[in-house]
Amino acid sequence: MNPRRPFKVFRAVALAVVVISLIAPLLWMVAASFKTNVDIYDTDKAFAFSPTLGNYHTVLQQANYVQFIGNSLWVAFAATVLSLVLGVPAAYSMSRFNMKKSALVVLMARVIPGVSLLVPWYYVFSNLHLVGGYTVLILSHMFVSLPLIVYIMMGFFDSLPEDLEEAALVDGLTHLGAFRRITLPLSVPGVATAGILSFIFSWNNFMFALVLSGADTKTLPVAIFDFVGYASIDWGGLMAAATVVTLPIMVIALFVQKYIVSGLTAGATKG
Repeated sequence: MNPRRPFKVFRAVALAVVVISLIAPLLWMVAASFKTNVDIYDTDKAFAFSPTLGNYHTVLQQANYVQFIGNSLWVAFAATVLSLVLGVPAAYSMSRFNMKKSALVVLMARVIPGVSLLVPWYYVFSNLHLVGGYTVLILSHMFVSLPLIVYIMMGFFDSLPEDLEEAALVDGLTHLGAFRRITLPLSVPGVATAGILSFIFSWNNFMFALVLSGADTKTLPVAIFDFVGYASIDWGGLMAAATVVTLPIMVIALFVQKYIVSGLTAGATKG
């Protein structure tokens, strides 16, 4: 008998339990989105039920979710692009010029709970008459995206060899020219990884949008609460709305996971 066989069996069983525990709630959510509210409460129809598209019709037509999808896409895209434009050069400067104090500030911004800033943010932005617009949502999402991008890219730049940049400086390039022509092309995997993670975090952000968005600028995570009332909850519509929010980003993550992994590990193998 193979002495490693019991360990392999235990590992397979443990892996199956973890996968099932993670996937089961998602499968239940998707299945419930095709049920009526009566069927959701009926335990006899947990698996055998007549599917309906009424919940999705409510979400996409009556609840104006197409606009909310557009809001989420615009806010996530704008916050990601602006964070990359600011964060990548900042990470390069901190890495190459050994700016440890600035790096410490970025790390503190990364670990500070966002909820602690919501009240002062709301006070400041309300006085500037920005609450309810896209600008305040993009700026608030950048608070999450920018430190994340700087944190990822600093480690990536630290692992890149400086020999090519020093050779470029000897040939007459400035630090900016060396960064643009040498370092930036080499850091494309890291930039892609940081951008993808930034977009995902911005898409899923609920807290900032709940407080700072308006009726016309709500993002999808906030719009889900339209199905939660004081007297009752439209569980079918709620599950359909949650599916609309969750599945697109899961599909994106599934297709780009190899790029995320390669980007996170590339920095450790260069140099």
